[in-house]
Amino acid sequence: MNRSIDFTVFCLESYKRSHNITGKDALKIFNDNKVFDYIKSFYDVLHSTGQDYIVEDIDVYINSRRN
Repeated sequence: MNRSIDFTVFCLESYKRSHNITGKDALKIFNDNKVFDYIKSFYDVLHSTGQDYIVEDIDVYINSRRN
């Protein structure tokens, strides 16, 4: 499997667990807010950070899209 795909799944699962939501809900949030595109664009930076940072960064990204 491609490393970027593995990382994307890791981000989705980490987000799901951190927010205590279902995979279906996490997937909807990621799709609605184009989080997959964000992860793909910033893979080089994000993949070298920790799980907590990644979830926090995704939250910041989502919140910035809503404002």
